[in-house]
Amino acid sequence: MSVIEVKNLTFCYEGGTENVFDNVSFRIDSDHKLGVVGRNGKGKTTLLKLLAGMYEYRGSITSSTRFSYFPYDVGDRSRTGYEILQSVCPFAEDWEIFRELSYMNVDPDILFRPFDGLSGGEQTKVLLAALFVGENGFPLIDEPTNHLDGDGRIAVAEYLGRKKGFILVSHDRAFLDGCVDHILAINRSDIEVCCGNFSSWFENFNRCQALERAKNERLKKEIFRLEQSARRTSAWADKTESGKYGVQSSGLKADRGFVGHKSAKLMKRAKTTEARIEKAVEEKSALLKNTESCDSLKLFPLSCRAERIAEFSDVSICYGGKTACEVDFELMRGMRIALDGCNGCGKSSVLKLLIGENIEHKGKVFIASGLKISYVAQQTDGMRGSLSDYAREYNIDETLFKTILRKMDFSRELFIHDIGEYSQGQKKKVALARSLCESAHLYVWDEPLNYLDVYSRMQIEKLIAEFAPTMIFVEHDAAFRTAVATAVVRL
Repeated sequence: MSVIEVKNLTFCYEGGTENVFDNVSFRIDSDHKLGVVGRNGKGKTTLLKLLAGMYEYRGSITSSTRFSYFPYDVGDRSRTGYEILQSVCPFAEDWEIFRELSYMNVDPDILFRPFDGLSGGEQTKVLLAALFVGENGFPLIDEPTNHLDGDGRIAVAEYLGRKKGFILVSHDRAFLDGCVDHILAINRSDIEVCCGNFSSWFENFNRCQALERAKNERLKKEIFRLEQSARRTSAWADKTESGKYGVQSSGLKADRGFVGHKSAKLMKRAKTTEARIEKAVEEKSALLKNTESCDSLKLFPLSCRAERIAEFSDVSICYGGKTACEVDFELMRGMRIALDGCNGCGKSSVLKLLIGENIEHKGKVFIASGLKISYVAQQTDGMRGSLSDYAREYNIDETLFKTILRKMDFSRELFIHDIGEYSQGQKKKVALARSLCESAHLYVWDEPLNYLDVYSRMQIEKLIAEFAPTMIFVEHDAAFRTAVATAVVRL
């Protein structure tokens, strides 16, 4: 076991106006199975790349081990998986590679197919195997679940759970619970390292925030009471002091020494109260710096007259004349159907067929007439231009659009940037915010949570529970699917 120590880490991207990290310090052991969590844009990927030596920074990162960053840059993707592994981990023995793949229930025959012909999940598993063979360094794993189906996530979580040490960035709550034993949380004001999985950390985090909120309310009342007391005492002191030169009702002059002493005692009491106020204010200002509040979102679903929204009867999705999957389901008003199945089985094609794209298929597809659909695509790579241009392109209210983005923890500074410069999570938030602005009978979402932070996922869950729109979606986050879906259709 070795120690990875970060001291006074400060980093800002070239041309940036704010530091991503400012004098950050923490210490972890190399045998920790560490999950990194935090809001989109808080620097999780940046932290991994700093550890891997990809950026220059101020401060120090000390470790006796070298690091390997996932995902690898594989170069020519037309090569076979085996050729790519030979370049990534040249000292690995074939039996080591086959062993690692078997742990993830992967047929080693896929290594001898072109890498770009593999599904996203298969590519992920092949490259993950490369992390743990040969003489590769300490694994830094950046969001491996985005191309994994539900079964793949379970297999990879079990695989990582058997490993000795790694640092993993993921927003999938069930996945983190299945493979990590420590959490590094990038909070709003600091970084904390805690023992346990995501659920235990999140429960403890919420408990601490609840205690801080209660203490904050108590201090607010205490400060208000002390301020009133200080004003009364100060007023009494001033009144007493002014009586030093007056005449009593008996006609005698006031005892100036006695009155002055009484006035001084009152002023001292007022000063003591003011000091208590200052201490309470200082104590209060240290609270709630890491509070994560998820503002309530709104949705504007249209009421559909038809009870039956869509129906797929004996439908086969075909690629090049070959059947990829068969599907039968009926989507009724108010239902929220989750499409489930392995990578490459045709889930996205079913959604595209539903929204009217020309997808090769057999069988009968019924879609209610006059149906207005809001669609969120899986891929966001082609998104470009300003937010204003994007709002005009989709004919949505720009003010509402930007208000929703702000509620999804989007900084105002991002409003002036080109969407192409956004992170993957930020792009996904743009696509979701646009869909939330659209009044529709049916919401069709294809892996809407890819790259989205945990708090945003919970925010979307709460929204759907409140407004109960008719939906059909593909999403491999087990916690989200359990919270949202009223039915699951297996392909």
